[in-house]
Amino acid sequence: MGKKPVSYKPVSGFVLPRFAGIPTFMRLPHVPLDEVEDVHVGLIGIPWDGGTTNRAGARHGPRQIRDLSTLMRNVHHVTGVKPFDLANCADLGDTPVNPIDLHDTIARIEAFFRDVHAAGIVPLSAGGDHLVTLPIMRAIARAQPVGMVHFDAHTDTNDRYFGEHKLTHGTPFRRAIEEGLLDPKRTVQIGIRGSLYTSHDMDWGYEQGIRVIQIEEFFDLGVEAVIAEARRVVGDGPTYISFDVDGLDPVYAPGTGTPEIGGFSTHDAQRMIRGLRGVNLVGGDVVEVAPPFDPSGATALVGATIMYEILCLLTEVVAKR
Repeated sequence: MGKKPVSYKPVSGFVLPRFAGIPTFMRLPHVPLDEVEDVHVGLIGIPWDGGTTNRAGARHGPRQIRDLSTLMRNVHHVTGVKPFDLANCADLGDTPVNPIDLHDTIARIEAFFRDVHAAGIVPLSAGGDHLVTLPIMRAIARAQPVGMVHFDAHTDTNDRYFGEHKLTHGTPFRRAIEEGLLDPKRTVQIGIRGSLYTSHDMDWGYEQGIRVIQIEEFFDLGVEAVIAEARRVVGDGPTYISFDVDGLDPVYAPGTGTPEIGGFSTHDAQRMIRGLRGVNLVGGDVVEVAPPFDPSGATALVGATIMYEILCLLTEVVAKR
C-alpha cells in the first residue's frame, strides 16, 4: 500500500472541536523535517530560554502557543487572505535544544534551520527567548544579509553581559550585524523604551544606521506613518520579521520575561503587521512568550494571533514566488 499523501489543511472545528485532538500550530499536520514533502511554510517551535538574563520561562512558550493557536481559523477577517489555500503549511515540530548548554543549543538550532532553508521552506517560529533569532539568521542569511522589521521594547544590540558573555537575549542583533547576517541600514526597530544601564546603550545601533522608533515617536507618528517608515527602511530586499511580545504594553502580554510599561496595543501590532503586505519576507518569529507568568494563556493567544498575522503575509509572498 502506498504512503497516504499529506493534507495541508488545518483540522476543521466542524469535524473535531477546538478543545479536542493533539495541539499543533493552527491545527496543521505535524510533519517531521525528515519527512517533509512539498511544504512551503514551516511553523517551528524553539523551546529554549538559555539566553534569558532575568525571568526565565519562554522555553514553555511553543507548547502553550500551539494550544492557543487552535483558535485560529481559515480566513483573515480584514484582508480576506486564506493562508492555507495559498501555500502548504505544516508544523515541523520543535528544534533540538540542550537546556544546560547555550552554545550546543545554538548549534542545534542553526543546523535545524539550515535543513529547513535547504528544503526551500520559509520558517515561522515560536520562541523561546530572543537569542534564538541569531541561529535562525545564521541558517538563512549566509548568502545574503536580510533586513528586519523588529517589534520590541528593547533593541537587543547590547554587547556583553557579566564580563565577556556575548550571547544573551539582549545581544542577538549586534552579533547578527557583526557577522554580516543583518543589514543595519535595512533594519527598523519599533516600540523601544525602558530605562537603560548607561546613557550610551543605544549609541552602537545608531552608529550602524539602525532606524530606531522609540515608543514616544511611535505615538507621535501614529500607526500609518510608522508602517510607511518601516517599508521605506526595508525596501525591496529580503526581510525578516521578529516580534518580541514585550513590545506590547504588559496589560496585553503580561507573560513575558522583561516587561516594560507604556507599549503599543495588540491592535496596533496587528495593523502594523498587515501594513507590511507585499514586503519581500523570508521568515519571521514570535518570541519571549513565558507562560509561567500568565497561566491564563492570554499572552500565548497574543503570540498565536501575531503568528497568524505573519503567516498571512508569508503565504502571500510564497504564492507570488
